[in-house]
Amino acid sequence: MLLPITRTAGWDSSVVAFTGSLSEALLNAATAPVEKSADRTKERNFMSALLRLILNRLIQRLKGRSYVIDERIDALTLARVVSDRVFGLLRGSIARLTLKSGSSWFVFVGPRVQIKNAKFIRLGRGTTIGAGTILNGLSRSGVLVGDNVAIGQYVIVEATGVLTDLGAGLSIGAGSGLGAFSFVGAAGGIDIGENVIMGQRISFHSENHNFASADTDIRYQGVTRQGIRIGNNCWVGANVTFLDGTEVGSGCVIAAGSILKGYFPDNSLIAGVPAQVKRSRLNQT
Repeated sequence: MLLPITRTAGWDSSVVAFTGSLSEALLNAATAPVEKSADRTKERNFMSALLRLILNRLIQRLKGRSYVIDERIDALTLARVVSDRVFGLLRGSIARLTLKSGSSWFVFVGPRVQIKNAKFIRLGRGTTIGAGTILNGLSRSGVLVGDNVAIGQYVIVEATGVLTDLGAGLSIGAGSGLGAFSFVGAAGGIDIGENVIMGQRISFHSENHNFASADTDIRYQGVTRQGIRIGNNCWVGANVTFLDGTEVGSGCVIAAGSILKGYFPDNSLIAGVPAQVKRSRLNQT
């Protein structure tokens, strides 16, 4: 499934320039000498409020929805956040040169990220990739990431396990997020819908090893692949494992530590090892 990714090269360029200027302004405002006078305090508070307003509007335009920065975040903290994002944007611009056609220039890439077989990877506008993450796009359909997707730190995405059998690939819908230290084995194909929020250490295993023969080493008996599918608007707790052949409907909530295999209908509350439907979200009384 190919995901729609908006091309906004002209707008992205202006945002890059504006973000760099904004970062410099934030740093100057945050590190200026502190005077004890009430007038100076009011001036700094006004500057912080103005910068939050500018950032709110910038982020709202990027994400396409309401976004309000907490008023308790001071100018110095904002300066550091913006500085990190500017460097991430620069790394993303370099990575974009090797990515699959249709990728956005407006991508944030953390330090020590490894992008392998980049011509198979398409990243949507506003995608964030955390530090130390490894993305390997080698597969039949590639790794396709929608707009405003967040991939946490030290995540591993591997779409092909062995060169003798090319894997299917991975698709992640817009607005979804994958927590730190997760593993995505997409050889059998993984399709994650839009606005799916996932905690830390999630693992996907989209193939099974055959083991029917006791006379042949298991590693030489081949694999079976059915794939994994998750609908839209799901919440997945930490340390959840998805096994090959799993299909989760839209609107589901999955308890931390669950191990899933099989079909789970829309709006299910899912928990356990093995996971079971505890009840429907539609039956709250």
